[in-house]
Amino acid sequence: MLARPDPTAVRTWRAPGRVNLIGDHTDYQDGFCLPMAVDRECRVVVTPITGPAVRAHSAQLPGVLVVAADGTTDPATVEPAWGRFVAGAVAACVGAGVPVDPCALAITSTVPPGSGMSSSSALTVALVVAFADRAGADLDRTARARLALDAEVRATGVPGGLLDQMTALYAEPGHVLLLDCRRLSVDPIPLPRALGVVVVHSGEARTLAGSAYAQRRAEVEAVAARIGVATLRDATRPQVRDDPRARHVVTENARVLAFADALRAGRIDELGPLMLESHASLRDDFGVSTPALDRTVALLVEHGALGARLTGAGFGGCVVALVQRNHADDVLAKVARALRAGGVAEPLAFAVRPGAPAGEVSAPDPPAGP
Repeated sequence: MLARPDPTAVRTWRAPGRVNLIGDHTDYQDGFCLPMAVDRECRVVVTPITGPAVRAHSAQLPGVLVVAADGTTDPATVEPAWGRFVAGAVAACVGAGVPVDPCALAITSTVPPGSGMSSSSALTVALVVAFADRAGADLDRTARARLALDAEVRATGVPGGLLDQMTALYAEPGHVLLLDCRRLSVDPIPLPRALGVVVVHSGEARTLAGSAYAQRRAEVEAVAARIGVATLRDATRPQVRDDPRARHVVTENARVLAFADALRAGRIDELGPLMLESHASLRDDFGVSTPALDRTVALLVEHGALGARLTGAGFGGCVVALVQRNHADDVLAKVARALRAGGVAEPLAFAVRPGAPAGEVSAPDPPAGP
């Protein structure tokens, strides 16, 4: 443990949401992903209090939460449901030897919930970083990512990978991240200024709990065991040719590496087709797209996007697209109009830029004198 900071100070931490430009359902098979932290975030203001509890409220979601600071509250028993992530973060930290002092948490977020942009991971990363910093815990970014994943698994019961947490902690402004999920290495790649990234919600909310996410993971793990490899990172295309779930993982890894190479070399014309191939694979081989997501992808391409695909685990949520940056507003306006005409009452469509990594928010400078 490092020296613990002033336990009486009111402090603020933040963590960004993310989009994944390409490479979904590869992280838990030791594969490759190409995510980007975005300029939307979750913030947690932490105020020390007396007593045995952690208290929390959210500016966006209803309810007030009280959980035991010693980590004994079972996240599965917590209501409202968003509070399970707080309970999971407390339990994960205490279980890892990081004490959580009693405190009040004021939570705000600009990451749309149910979007596939990692709103829950932004919350758990912000909480874990806050608790670790307050405890003076000497944990590197990868250890904090693992701790945040543990918190989320405790909260949801869904066995996710480290894509979201690593993205939030290793984000670099102006860059996307080539993430190697076996080595847990991160290679930042500059995003050309001429390219814009836009996000459009399909109109269909997404939740992993209750979805077929765990089933998909079990299916690909079974294929890896059957063909005798530790994970599908080591599988070849001929080995998985006749299994669509595994075929997606193997071909998606290849697409991620091709996308990263094209991005480094400035071969912008190759990026859109790779995104569309990825979406088709997620739809046809992995079975995690929906008609609403497919329609949103088609509308984006119809109205000028270079390429588009679902982002995140699928089963609803958002589509991410690459556009010429100076055309972003026009593309978004046209797609929003088309979605509205198709029955989406209040289409959510916006541009994002590569955001900053999770961490404590510095206190503002005092105002200048007269």
